[in-house]
Amino acid sequence: MFHRAPFITVAAAIALTAACSSTADRADITSDTSTNVTLSEETAGSTSDSTAEPSTGSTDEEATLFDDSVVHDIDVSYDQADYDAMIDAYVETGEKEWIEATVTIDGVVHEQVGLRLKGNSSLAGLGGGRFPGGGQLPDAATEGEGGGGFGPAGSASADEPESLPWLIRLDEYVEGQHHQGYEDIVIRSNSSATSLNEAVALDLLAEAGLASQQAVSTTFSVNGSETVLRLAIEHPDDDAWQEAAFDSDGALYKAESTGDWSYRGDNPDDYDEIWDQEGGKDVADLTPLIEFLQFLNESDDATFAAELPERLDVDSFATYLAMMDLVANFDDIDGPGNNAYLWYDTDSGQFTVVPWDMNLAFSEGGFGGGGGPGGGRPAGFPSDGSLPEDFEFPGGTLPEDFQPPGGGSLPEGFDPGQIGGGMFGRSNILVERFHADAEFEALYQRKLTELRSELYDSGTADETLARRVATLTEHATDLIDAATISEEADAIDDQFVAE
Repeated sequence: MFHRAPFITVAAAIALTAACSSTADRADITSDTSTNVTLSEETAGSTSDSTAEPSTGSTDEEATLFDDSVVHDIDVSYDQADYDAMIDAYVETGEKEWIEATVTIDGVVHEQVGLRLKGNSSLAGLGGGRFPGGGQLPDAATEGEGGGGFGPAGSASADEPESLPWLIRLDEYVEGQHHQGYEDIVIRSNSSATSLNEAVALDLLAEAGLASQQAVSTTFSVNGSETVLRLAIEHPDDDAWQEAAFDSDGALYKAESTGDWSYRGDNPDDYDEIWDQEGGKDVADLTPLIEFLQFLNESDDATFAAELPERLDVDSFATYLAMMDLVANFDDIDGPGNNAYLWYDTDSGQFTVVPWDMNLAFSEGGFGGGGGPGGGRPAGFPSDGSLPEDFEFPGGTLPEDFQPPGGGSLPEGFDPGQIGGGMFGRSNILVERFHADAEFEALYQRKLTELRSELYDSGTADETLARRVATLTEHATDLIDAATISEEADAIDDQFVAE
């Protein structure tokens, strides 16, 4: 176990702020609303006039969107009929359709904003437990507590829109509309009451030098619903994020949750259901990605070892793999959600793996799955990858030939008898070949050792967690009690150790 530097502890952070008002400072971040579009009582809850001017958000420094020292406020309103139709469309087809909404961010009102569901496993409850590909769990299906490959049973309910994961796109209907330069904001799925696990994981990824996302705690309400605590983060699809994360132009690609990293020939149409281009400049198609996939799948071992550094930022990728271990995130590049972006740099010709979806980080604390090279296993599962003898899934032990009803399909590479790279993990050709090469594996092992020291032994992780705890304890105890904050923080803090 590492010795930790004497940074402020989680308990001390809570003690220092417990006497503070939970809401007193929220008003401070809404002081400058000179550029606001005022929402009248008559228009609340309905879509706005199509001639509305684009809003740009407040320029007050105190209202900086991704200032994590305060708890922000986001309120959403929309026409109920639009919402109902959107839910029906998702349940029937799996498609995530846009609706118009009015979104108020820290007192700044934006009208005619695009709003759609954002997520896969986190939306399972909406369709009775939808599998990737459109199938559903049997009526009697239940899922394990504490998160997992397809999220807790009943975690998504159409009757509680304030609890759903959302993508807010400010310029979907009004060209140029943004909030302080940001066009997209993602409201993440909660896998814990505080979302501290995801917020801290994202902070540590940034500390390690990866292209992470900023995250802030926010109050969140929908159409007059109860106010709940949610985590808002940057969206990699947003030009603002791409420009801040990378020094040169390029293209951003996203693997679909049901996709894989196979090579399917040089016809882009064959990748329509597998990969999407989500942004970038100077590259208008999937050509660089397809060439990379061909190399990964068809090169011999000698060529792979010699040429991979020309095609992939191997130092960044080794860091990524090490960090997935250190933050115990099993739902990564070879996890059930296929969670990763790929950035293609037009100057270097290299790809960079961009981490995404950390809400199952720090699994040993009960937040999801984790551990193990490039992925891992949920807490309490055998280290050899086998399922526990008493493991049950969809109404009982999952049979070898199980097929989800409704025409859907299980993820590529799914094996009911093995956890693999993570619970319900899948094979990823890049991860497998990287670990199989002695030099790349040695690089990964060095990164693992170095980052444990730099983040955990140094006290950096403790300081990061304490800062997040202080924000919640000072500003959010009207939504979540201090005891819960402390309990979840301690579960994370316990994992800031060497193995």
